[in-house]
Amino acid sequence: MANLANKPILTILGKHGILIAFVVFMVIFALANSRFVSIGNLESVVRSSAILGVMALGVTFVVISGNLDLSVGSMMSFATIVVLDLHDQIGVTLAIPTMYLMVLALGGFIGYLVGYLRLNSLIVTLGMLSAIHGLTLMYSGGKNMDIADKSGTWFSFFGQGEVLGVPVPILLFVLLAAFLGILLARTPFGRKVYAVGGNPTAAIFSGVPRARTVFSCYLISAFCVATAGLMQASRSMGSQNTVGQGLELEVLAAVILGGASLLGGSGTIFKTVIGVLMLGFIQNGLLLMGYPFYVQFVITWIIIILAVWLDIAVKRGKFWASI
Repeated sequence: MANLANKPILTILGKHGILIAFVVFMVIFALANSRFVSIGNLESVVRSSAILGVMALGVTFVVISGNLDLSVGSMMSFATIVVLDLHDQIGVTLAIPTMYLMVLALGGFIGYLVGYLRLNSLIVTLGMLSAIHGLTLMYSGGKNMDIADKSGTWFSFFGQGEVLGVPVPILLFVLLAAFLGILLARTPFGRKVYAVGGNPTAAIFSGVPRARTVFSCYLISAFCVATAGLMQASRSMGSQNTVGQGLELEVLAAVILGGASLLGGSGTIFKTVIGVLMLGFIQNGLLLMGYPFYVQFVITWIIIILAVWLDIAVKRGKFWASI
């Protein structure tokens, strides 16, 4: 009887838990510090979260398909260093598409290993994390990159520009989220992604091309990483060769907070956006309340554990496992 009583609560939490948690945190931080809800602070948090958010959009496809991508941090470092170097070598007009092609090639290689060769995505992307980091160091010669002439280029538009008063990083994040949200929720390809992640065997027998779908998910993830690298390079007009180090864990945390299951088959772009913003506002709120920056790591860990526990509880229909 207790399990039956818990099911309506689990259903509500499973569908709207992230939204409820987001509102609760916003109210708590707003009451703790009035500066939290100022327009300037809200815009600053969204803008600073845009790069992480763009990466999380692509990883959402990978996770829903039942796989992982731990290479996105190193890949973002690679994209940033490459586009900055090529900017001075061949000009900004050619540097951007060239960087995208190089990053898509890396994503396609990972997609081939996981999709067509059926290798474990955790092992593959963990290995690629180190390999791409090494590739970045080899490409840069172990040096950081800076644009030589920062005043004579329009490259800063992607990270520092505005369109009708809206910062370009926020605009790119919103537009990409809208496009990928429609792709995932309203197209046959999106249904294939859910099918492959939810039940791979049934998907294959239903005629869903598993290998091609997984391969495409990694290409989407690589495209998003390339976009994030472009935004990062444009914002700072220079970069360390380790700029993306550790971001893969933050990206995965945002996707999990958004309700995407590590078991595959569930998640939405909209909730990933909420997960990204939730991480950003939690970090900002804790700093405004006077807590040292390292406290946010503990709080984030606790929230992730709760999110994973809730996901498992919803699937088994009860809060606690049977002994």
